Amino acid sequence: MTLQNTLQSRYSAKSYDVNKSLPPDIVAKLLQSLQLSPSSLNNQPWHFIVADDEKGKKRIARSTGNMYQFNHGKIIEASHSIVLCARNNLSEDYFQSLLDQEKKDGRLPNEEAVNRAKQGRQAFLSLHEKEHDIAVWNQKQVYLALGFLLLSAGLLGVDATPIEGFDVDILSQEFDLKAKGLTPCVIVTLGYHAEGDFNAKLPKSRLPQDTIFSRA
Repeated sequence: MTLQNTLQSRYSAKSYDVNKSLPPDIVAKLLQSLQLSPSSLNNQPWHFIVADDEKGKKRIARSTGNMYQFNHGKIIEASHSIVLCARNNLSEDYFQSLLDQEKKDGRLPNEEAVNRAKQGRQAFLSLHEKEHDIAVWNQKQVYLALGFLLLSAGLLGVDATPIEGFDVDILSQEFDLKAKGLTPCVIVTLGYHAEGDFNAKLPKSRLPQDTIFSRA
């Protein structure tokens, strides 16, 4: 499928075929799309919780009670459900783990490069510390990963649904996220849509380009 076809045809699935599961090789590619997503300064300030069985999906779905009940079925019926979480802080130890990995991968070939990367991260961290918005900064990076996942799913012929309608506190308690320094940002369900999914048959609707673009 070409990029243009994917952009035109992908949509948010409203119901999934419970009898169809994603092949392991497709799952591996989707998870790699998250791993390889871009982030500011390559900080990768995220963690992803993957549910691929009934038990795991039920744990995630507990966050959809009351006013979010309409999202319960998507999480349970989908082949996979993933919680995209943001780190609440960026500690010195975490920055060191990034530097260690970058050195291991050959991205930082010498100490000068290491120091330059370290100083750059620290400078931007200080800016966000002054603004008291490190958690918000990290959450913005998670949405870059979300975009990569949705586009990758479309290119691979997989249906997906981004879900913000869930109880953050319930989901945090279920996975002890506060103790881990994480905040759940969005849930993504992945699989193949059900035959009766009404949204699959509706035309795509977007504002025209002359409304959303202007030239500098």
